[in-house]
Amino acid sequence: MIEQNLSIADKLAERLVNRRQSGLLRQLRTADHLTDFCSNDYLGFARSAALKAHIQEAESLNTGTQNGATGSRLLAGQTALADHVEQELAQFYQTESSLIFNSGYDANLGLLACLPQAGDTLITDELIHASMIDGARLSYAHRLRFRHNDLYDLQSKLQQATGDGQSGQVFVAVESIYSMDGDQAPLAELVDLCERYGAALLVDEAHATGVYGPNGEGLVAALGLTDQVLARVHTFGKALGVHGAVVVGPAVLRDYLINFARPFIYTTALPPHSLLAIRCAHQHVSILGEGRQQLHNRISYFRQQAASLLPETNWTASQSPIQCLIVPGNEQARQVAEEAQRAGFDVRAILSPTVPSGQERLRICIHLFNSFDEIDWLIAVLQTALTHTVRL
Repeated sequence: MIEQNLSIADKLAERLVNRRQSGLLRQLRTADHLTDFCSNDYLGFARSAALKAHIQEAESLNTGTQNGATGSRLLAGQTALADHVEQELAQFYQTESSLIFNSGYDANLGLLACLPQAGDTLITDELIHASMIDGARLSYAHRLRFRHNDLYDLQSKLQQATGDGQSGQVFVAVESIYSMDGDQAPLAELVDLCERYGAALLVDEAHATGVYGPNGEGLVAALGLTDQVLARVHTFGKALGVHGAVVVGPAVLRDYLINFARPFIYTTALPPHSLLAIRCAHQHVSILGEGRQQLHNRISYFRQQAASLLPETNWTASQSPIQCLIVPGNEQARQVAEEAQRAGFDVRAILSPTVPSGQERLRICIHLFNSFDEIDWLIAVLQTALTHTVRL
């Protein structure tokens, strides 16, 4: 059949068939009966009965009458509640101001698309999240990438961007904890480099929020670097267990985003329920205290057991809740994940091209609610599954 004679529905179906044949077809499925080693609910807030009760109480005490925001915040959607929650978030994240976005994707898209302008240079780590990549693509700035966490390569890009005849502003965008490898950015060294070359640093703290810092403020705050980072993106759908995101930084940044960030300007604002949930989640995380240490104890235990019982395997160098077992080959990674699922564990394979070919992996997330026995059992299952895969 000639391609141009196909209907649009046939063309879409053909592309899906090609994806299925290549083993890359994505499908929605639930895993309610499996032990969770997959989700980003690191602190268990998404399943917390106490947090749910707190949100319900806050709703009962809320004097507002609206169920929805009714419009964007620049039109009908602005409320006193939104202002109050943003003031609380600015205080929590140790900064001058904050601006709430509907999701982390929206926040990264808006920030990176509107902040660097034509004539500027945006330098990004090669492993930044898809939302940051998409924001960078929408920017009119000149774009450069540096090798993951490679300070020498970044310095060469900074020298290129600030050399003779270069007058635009330079921005550097990274994640504090990377979502696919779980490793940390060298934030202190990044700050030093950016200050040396007059670059502004932007940090996505999605996977550090709630997990690092005295009260869960993230890795930038934990390292005492809040004043040296222009903008941080904190998301609420991972460790905080609710929804939405915030960009924090100086007051001028907030005013700028209100005027130029299209994902903020042209979308209906979050409803009152979401704002109250964000407030309650931050109140809970600020008093978690020992729970954060218990999470890190489980991470350390998992890594020790994995190194002891799976000595020949390749794990990414992560001290975060995200632990990745490299199983090269899409089919091999999928088979190991499926064997773990049959044993009762929700573990998912991450396949190429989402990750580079040869870097296919199992992305295993450690949670505060995972018991040490469950960790032991999972590692034993992985031992068996890897042995079966090697024989294939």
